[in-house]
Amino acid sequence: MSVTINADDYGLNEHCSKAIAQAFMERKITDTTMMATGEYFDEAVALAKEQGFINAIGVHLNLTEGEPLTEDIKSCGAFVEDGIFHHRNNRLKFLSKNEKDAVYHELTAQIKKIQNAGIKITHADSHHHIHTAIFIAPVVARVCKEQGIKKVRLHRNIGRINAIKMFVKNLYNGWLQRQGFITTDYFGSLFDIENTEIPDHCEIMVHPDFDKNGILIDRINEENGVPVGQKLPDLSSERNVTLRGYVEL
Repeated sequence: MSVTINADDYGLNEHCSKAIAQAFMERKITDTTMMATGEYFDEAVALAKEQGFINAIGVHLNLTEGEPLTEDIKSCGAFVEDGIFHHRNNRLKFLSKNEKDAVYHELTAQIKKIQNAGIKITHADSHHHIHTAIFIAPVVARVCKEQGIKKVRLHRNIGRINAIKMFVKNLYNGWLQRQGFITTDYFGSLFDIENTEIPDHCEIMVHPDFDKNGILIDRINEENGVPVGQKLPDLSSERNVTLRGYVEL
């Protein structure tokens, strides 16, 4: 049974980036995806080179948090307010041609920033799963193809999901694979596999961080600015699985 464990949000800030580096050191993750818009971007690049996981980094595409890299997206109220991504994510919002063009240029710029830092991007996913939104997904597919990214995260398809949502998710996953992208067979979070067997060829999403006691956790939320969550497990030993990175897919 092979499992890919991807740490989202690399470069977002100092504490989560250092937590991800520690998770690599402890072999609790196989991959991470990097935010080109993160406040700790330059330091995170240097840290990855120093710690030796520079070849296990994908792109964490972002339209919901932080400051955009390009100007056109700043005039799109669907994504930006006062020059900053406003966190609101209407997954069903139709995008005009101008909005699609702005998204295209912003996501392209994010990928190129990571590539220009000397990172060969292994795969793509996104902050708050924006790459699975119906009107954003085609733009993401175009950008990834143009930039030579062949592997993309699925829509979540394990855990408690009602029939209608699962139907939509399966439609997206089938479409993604018909676009020629390489994927795992399953995708979910630690919560989704908590009380069940982990399916083979599965990606597990985690958000490493440090709690108030300095313990490495899978961040679920923050309370008064302090990350909270459960202790980040060692699935290879605790659940007897074989870890396989995106580069091996």
